[in-house]
Amino acid sequence: MDKSEEQMRKPIRLIAAACRNMGIGKNRQLPWSLPKEFQFFLNTVTAVSTPDKKNLVIWGRGSWSSCPAGVLPFANCLNAVLSRTLSAVPKHAHYLCKDFGSVIRLVSEPPLCHIVETIWVLGGPAVYKESLEHPWCDLIYLTDIMADFDCDVFFPKFDRNVFRKQNGFPGVPDEIHEEKGIKFQFQVFKKEA
Repeated sequence: MDKSEEQMRKPIRLIAAACRNMGIGKNRQLPWSLPKEFQFFLNTVTAVSTPDKKNLVIWGRGSWSSCPAGVLPFANCLNAVLSRTLSAVPKHAHYLCKDFGSVIRLVSEPPLCHIVETIWVLGGPAVYKESLEHPWCDLIYLTDIMADFDCDVFFPKFDRNVFRKQNGFPGVPDEIHEEKGIKFQFQVFKKEA
């Protein structure tokens, strides 16, 4: 890989919270309300190394439309919504892309190749699955919600021999947290070379 190709390459990271059966949503909403977990999510996707950098946040159309009012915009983030049916960039979004390949082309060319630091994928399941298979994907931030919830949307299965659970990952607390009677633990899975 030459230097210009290396500069274009951006880490793709997935972030989600899933309950025991890997459920991540019900009726276009989170089945739980855990402010501490949500704050970790926000802190993670908005972190950049320098003020001139931004993260590109990828949303499937369903994930975008289920985002609670008042949450957007995220600091230090550009939002790209994936949809084959929308014809205009939604409010608070910066880009509308027809497919995941369009996102990769977007961040591989100026000006975004110089601005974007990390690509964060926020779902849904089809977007997670496609991004897991991309060679730039290196980390999965997957909060373990240690409870059972009725869900109709699920995080896709991934090979835990390829993505290995990390212990003591920088910036990620290892301990089990509890909020509103629900226990949860932040986890990171790293792609093994």
